[in-house]
Amino acid sequence: MRRSPLVPALAGAALLLPLLGAAPSAAGPSDAPPAADRLQRAFATAAAEYRVPQSVLLGVSYLQSRWDGHGGAPSVTGGYGPLHLTDARTALAGTSHHDEGTEDPRGDDARAPLHPKARAARAAALPDRLTTLPKAAELTGLSPEALRTDAAANVSGGAALLAAAQRELGEPLSADPADWYGAVARFSGAEDSATAAAYANDVYEVIRAGERRTTDAGQRVTLAARPDVAPDTGQLAGAGLRTASAAGTECPKSVSCEWIPAPYEEFGDGDYGNHDLADRPASQRVRYIVVHDTEGAWDGVLNMVQDPTYVSWNYTLRSTDGHIAQHVKAKDVAWHAGNWYVNAKSVGLEHEGFLAEPDAWYTEAMYRSSARLVKYLAKKYDIPLDRQHILGHDTVPGTTTATIPGMHTDPGPYWDWAHYFRLLGRPFEPTAGRKSGLVTIRPAYAANRPEYTGCAKAGETCAPHGSSAVRLYSDHDVDAPLIKDIGLGSAAPTNGVNDLSSRVSTGQQFAVADRWGDWTAIWYLGQKAWFHNPAKSPAAVPASGRVITPRKGLDSVPVYGRAYPEKAAYPADVPAQAVSPLPYTLSAGQKYVVGEKVPGEYYYAVGFDTASHRVVRGKDQYYEIQYGHRVGYVRAADVTLSTVR
Repeated sequence: MRRSPLVPALAGAALLLPLLGAAPSAAGPSDAPPAADRLQRAFATAAAEYRVPQSVLLGVSYLQSRWDGHGGAPSVTGGYGPLHLTDARTALAGTSHHDEGTEDPRGDDARAPLHPKARAARAAALPDRLTTLPKAAELTGLSPEALRTDAAANVSGGAALLAAAQRELGEPLSADPADWYGAVARFSGAEDSATAAAYANDVYEVIRAGERRTTDAGQRVTLAARPDVAPDTGQLAGAGLRTASAAGTECPKSVSCEWIPAPYEEFGDGDYGNHDLADRPASQRVRYIVVHDTEGAWDGVLNMVQDPTYVSWNYTLRSTDGHIAQHVKAKDVAWHAGNWYVNAKSVGLEHEGFLAEPDAWYTEAMYRSSARLVKYLAKKYDIPLDRQHILGHDTVPGTTTATIPGMHTDPGPYWDWAHYFRLLGRPFEPTAGRKSGLVTIRPAYAANRPEYTGCAKAGETCAPHGSSAVRLYSDHDVDAPLIKDIGLGSAAPTNGVNDLSSRVSTGQQFAVADRWGDWTAIWYLGQKAWFHNPAKSPAAVPASGRVITPRKGLDSVPVYGRAYPEKAAYPADVPAQAVSPLPYTLSAGQKYVVGEKVPGEYYYAVGFDTASHRVVRGKDQYYEIQYGHRVGYVRAADVTLSTVR
């Protein structure tokens, strides 16, 4: 529970009193800033007191947290407040969540709390860059409690740290934001110059472009655009940071990237790990990028990916600064999605964080770094930038009926897909008229706060939070039953944060099945699924695109979790894989949005010796479709393709 802020009694406190919610002065309540403007005034006050350009302070804070306070919750590295002041020892001492992330490679969650002694030992080993809050307390005279829990105090702490970094670099406390590049780079906490430069470049990109946003606490904050700011990047040379090598990586130059390889090793009894060598895209196309979250902290996750007995993924992105570690070459096949067909055609990106703890956080630095990496990979491998090619792990289908319940649910309902795709340069905009037969799901993230349970404890309601997801009902009524997913068995659908049965996600597209007042029905999992879609606060926008429906004469067609070739396509030395339908069907009259047409294909790689590896390609063709929350595949011969505008 968030505690009441402590009003500081030391120098500078008078400037903070009205912003901390203290009683109004004798001059009357009009002296206090309006409730929604307090954070903006806090930035102005702190910038003036510590002689930091307000644009620099706002830009740094935006990259740290998008000006959000996260309800006082610490980040995955113990950062607090809009300036992400880090106090990892305090955060670790008070947490009981799964810090090290012990995700079972089979897809089942086997997470357990970190033992108190292990937590204390880890805290003692943390570098100084993860303990900036105590220094901010020393510089400002504000209590650590105030710096953790009060936004205005937190902003002052950040301003003091920036001013201290500027002085340490021998630079003047200039009013020109261009003179603060080195201090901004130092503020990142990065240990190497490449990561610090990537961070500082992002801050100055924000300053040049400007930003305007209402925070998670309802605060309106504006950073006016300064397109003419050209920072003195030469200051980085005096920051005393080590030089890191990006040798061996496949990353854009605009991010910080290092090579930490996953092992390709035999470890006895004919077994090996933790990925497969391949020759993509020469042997088969890379069609998908899969977005995951780690459900664990950076160090523990890197230990796991370097374990040959564990699974693998291609890249890990760090929460604090967006730094990237690459583990598996894009030509090779990582074991990350729980679906071999998708693995063979995808690149997997793990983002440090926890899906049930959104304030742990999916930071702006990580979003931006990830978007740059995705744009780079998409251009290199000709991957369309849409939600049927940029997949969440939660949208990857099970391969067979038996695997559906065990499929993962990350990055979860709190991942901001709308913001992510804006950073990708592909915002979700209307592409058709108001009565179009297709919609793109697009609620207003901050205002869209569906109730979830199970974030901290089973059955317990999660704290209200912005979400990318929209809930689906069996009728146009919030009291109607939720949509049921037969693939999950007999269990009734719930509001659980990991229950995907009655949920659609921002950017996904569906065919309209019906309308009733403020409600829209879509075809979803073979059913009419209703969501509230009022004109004044729409949950979706009209779209155009291609759809499929069962061809004439067929009452229904099966849906598959993988697009495998027909039996006749397999050579004698490769065992034929079953073309197993899922328990879903697509009935006559129903329509589903198409991602693309794909060949039936199977990558045979079951041994360490690559000489036995084969790519089997058949004559059967499939369409990838948005069937439910997850995508699916239907045989092209079973359906008719058309365009809806």
